[in-house]
Amino acid sequence: MKNQTNAERKSVRELVSSRIINGPPRLVFEAWSNPELFKKWWVPKSFPITLVSCEMDVRTGGTYRLGFSADGQTAEFFGKYLEVTPYSRLVWTNEEGGVDAATITTVTFEEVNGATLVVVTDLYPSKEALDDAIATGSSGAMPEQLEQLEQLMGSQTKF
Repeated sequence: MKNQTNAERKSVRELVSSRIINGPPRLVFEAWSNPELFKKWWVPKSFPITLVSCEMDVRTGGTYRLGFSADGQTAEFFGKYLEVTPYSRLVWTNEEGGVDAATITTVTFEEVNGATLVVVTDLYPSKEALDDAIATGSSGAMPEQLEQLEQLMGSQTKF
């Protein structure tokens, strides 16, 4: 049976997505923290964008920077890792809107019968910021991203 992604608005500022990924937490965590693996699944294939650069210093206090290209335009997403607990938890900021307007993303990895329950929580700086993310569709990518992560796990025997 195919795993499904659950996504719901938990509060006026919080969006939560979850999915069981067929793979142990160590490998699923590595797909979130290894730039070469991350690039293989992060951009939804249905989106007309390309991930052209991926810099990740995955440690508490480390930073990341993702460069995207679409229709001749470029954009960067960047922030800082607030917490990195190998194989169980990642917390980072999304600071492209400024430090005061940063969204905080928390991803947890919980072992469930040999698979991993991945829970992604985005805490937006305001109700309006989450409303805008929903209206523009930028918040709707996670189900497709987690589906692609699931496919990556199925294609890997070990990392």
